[in-house]
Amino acid sequence: MIIAPSVLTANLSGLAQDCQEALDAGLDWLHLDVMDGNFVPNLTFGPPVIRSLREALGPGPVFDAHLMVENAESCYQDYIDAGCNHISVHVEAVKHLHRAVTAIREGGASVGVVLNPGTSVEAALEVLPEIDLVLIMSVNPGFGGQSFIPHVENKIRRLAHAIEEQVATGGRPVQIQVDGGVKAHNIAMLRSWGVTNCVVGSGLFNDRATVSENLEIIQQALQE
Repeated sequence: MIIAPSVLTANLSGLAQDCQEALDAGLDWLHLDVMDGNFVPNLTFGPPVIRSLREALGPGPVFDAHLMVENAESCYQDYIDAGCNHISVHVEAVKHLHRAVTAIREGGASVGVVLNPGTSVEAALEVLPEIDLVLIMSVNPGFGGQSFIPHVENKIRRLAHAIEEQVATGGRPVQIQVDGGVKAHNIAMLRSWGVTNCVVGSGLFNDRATVSENLEIIQQALQE
């Protein structure tokens, strides 16, 4: 199970320091929530912040950019050039999905597609041979403080079965990533459904404990 800390829940005034704390704890993915204020109501950060973060942290960590934007087809290269290793785009916001994922890979990054809670898994299956990751949103993007939506289970299980069939016939392995309400109490359940990559925000970055202490709790939950 890959644990990808959501940097949006870190202390943004000391973003590099908090991210370094996560890396020092043994994590090597950082999940970057890019919001444009249009596709989702909130506005976060863009390539200049990501470029500065890459300069501060060096080449080691995987920068996993989740583009919650309306113009992903025209701006993805800016994020790759800023230091992102992986780009995920929303199927709901991209007009020509196959063209977009092909262009992102040719631009120098691995590529994923994102499904909102109300979006059918069929949208991802259409491009499954061309991608590296499917991000299943278990909350509605752009809003904080939401509860995990349990009906994503069927979507995850269907996707996991499709990936198994693809790999069995010599196709590309694809990660299943979940974002929204992932905590120690449900992460083992997600793994049992077929999830291989979890975005964790307040479960890692909070005032109750250090990232290392919170990560230990999550890892213990995965061993039970």
